[in-house]
Amino acid sequence: MNFGTAIWPFQWRPPYEDAIRRIAKLGFKSVELIAWTRDTLDEYYTPARIKALREILDGEGLELSEFVSTPGGLSAADDGEREKAVEHFARMVEVGHALGTGIVNTVSPTPFGVRIMPLLSLPAAQEVACPLDESQRRASAWDDNWKAYVEATRQCCELCDEAGMRYALEAHPYRWVDASAAMLRLIDHVGSPALGMNVDPSHTFPAGDIPHLAIYKLGHRVFHTHISDNDATHNAHWRPGKGKIDWKAFLQALEDIGYEGVLSLELEHVPGVSHGTAVPAATEQFEQECLAAMRYLRELCGDLL
Repeated sequence: MNFGTAIWPFQWRPPYEDAIRRIAKLGFKSVELIAWTRDTLDEYYTPARIKALREILDGEGLELSEFVSTPGGLSAADDGEREKAVEHFARMVEVGHALGTGIVNTVSPTPFGVRIMPLLSLPAAQEVACPLDESQRRASAWDDNWKAYVEATRQCCELCDEAGMRYALEAHPYRWVDASAAMLRLIDHVGSPALGMNVDPSHTFPAGDIPHLAIYKLGHRVFHTHISDNDATHNAHWRPGKGKIDWKAFLQALEDIGYEGVLSLELEHVPGVSHGTAVPAATEQFEQECLAAMRYLRELCGDLL
């Protein structure tokens, strides 16, 4: 296992060239790149840009641990919307393969694609509203939506198989896949060895998982990780050691299942982090947060890292 990081806390939106160089100087061994939208896949990740990014990654000695993009509509009730989402996924696989990674990542969708209040907003809300229309209140509609999502995921896995890649699905509170049990259910229904999990304990801890127990449940289906902490009441992404996750047990579990992948920091709620247009690039304070995170984990389990 070695340390990597997501690109977006350093530089939320492209271009990402300078952020890649910055990440390498901090001692990371890998990085994740992202396309927030389908337009970004087509307009930023052009053949010339992909070539340039690969040259920078190779020159800095960095591995691209995974490529991230989440199509809207993988669980839509409408067939056309799901087809469009699978086309988005296909383009993501194409770009990820061209960039040189073997893993792609999407976040699981909500049932029917319904909008649900962000978990971080719960403390300020007296009621969590998620209106459903009449068709969505039928039990049979939920069965149909699950089957449609399974089929869309199966198609995504076939695209990964064809490209020799793996699909590291990311759970998220309130989604079809919110924790390890739901992930195992999807794996069972899809039936593809290409499907596994990007384990993000800051998502699954508030959804009911004890993070290190989830690792043992998932076993060899742990394809990738996101490393951040919280107190299980929300899905904030704090620096490890600032929340309630048992990191020594988490790292031991990864060792026990034979995980040899990356520990990819995704610190989104720490000082100096980049976010949207408000903070286009992370500050030096954010770099110190990343260094402190790596130091904490090494000191905690130095014999494992």
